[in-house]
Amino acid sequence: MLERDQPRSVVSLDTGDPGAKARADELLLQVARGDETAFGQLYDAVSGAVFGLVRRVLRDQAQSEEVFQEVMLEVWRTASRFDPERGKAMTWILTMTHRRAVDRVRSAQAAADRDQRVAVLGATTPFDEVVEQVTERLEQRKVRRCLGFLTELQRESVQLAYYQGYSYPEVASLLDVPLGTVKTRMRDGLIRLRDCLGVTV
Repeated sequence: MLERDQPRSVVSLDTGDPGAKARADELLLQVARGDETAFGQLYDAVSGAVFGLVRRVLRDQAQSEEVFQEVMLEVWRTASRFDPERGKAMTWILTMTHRRAVDRVRSAQAAADRDQRVAVLGATTPFDEVVEQVTERLEQRKVRRCLGFLTELQRESVQLAYYQGYSYPEVASLLDVPLGTVKTRMRDGLIRLRDCLGVTV
């Protein structure tokens, strides 16, 4: 796949150009049929708008990058649910983006509130927190197993970004590769992870 340093089509999608929006609709319908090339084009076209919205909600670079990738994975997984008769692709994607970002804020706030309650009460770990920790560990184990199906280049990019908290430019610097290469590895890795996780759409 071609390397993409900057999302080139976002401006036209955000200016109200009907042709560009129709093209996004068309790309999303192709993604719903499993077209990886169309996903790459859609990824480039919407990434600026998606990341910008996430960043405005979260105001944290590392978390924003993580939620951005979660959104793009969800787009790939659930593209078949998009109905062009009910709205435009960009609206559908940005609605999904806003929901994910708000969920992350609420989750972080809930965790902070829970930690504060435990500290104030001096209580032992609540049952629901234990369940949450066990569930999270099982999910992490499944994701780590699926990471084994990525190429070495994809895996090292994902691990640096997610498990060690590096930003995309930092990953590119550490691996001594262009930023566009890192973005391409991450995008292709998402596709493989989605297939490994066996999500039904």
